[in-house]
Amino acid sequence: MKGFSGSMSELIRQANQMQTKMKKVQEELAKQTFEGSSGGGAIKVTVTGEYLVKSVTIDPEFLKTPDTEMLQDMILTAVNEAIKNAKETSQKEMQKITGGLAIPGLI
Repeated sequence: MKGFSGSMSELIRQANQMQTKMKKVQEELAKQTFEGSSGGGAIKVTVTGEYLVKSVTIDPEFLKTPDTEMLQDMILTAVNEAIKNAKETSQKEMQKITGGLAIPGLI
């Protein structure tokens, strides 16, 4: 049993190290921004690593066409792309720490 408890304490130590690294990466990702666009760049959206919309930029030329529905769709597309970019980056960074181990509720 003595060898088992030594292995268990090593496992706990490694888990604590992983948790510390994950927290640091999450803090760094929260400070980053991610962009999504649509309409060939006519609509640009920036989100934070916490998936909060930071800015929306619309090319003034695009506003000359009165197609409200198309504008709404393009904004949604750009927002979703920006969030997708943020999530993909977050997942890649976490996989570096976990070695691809799937941890429920991590992301």
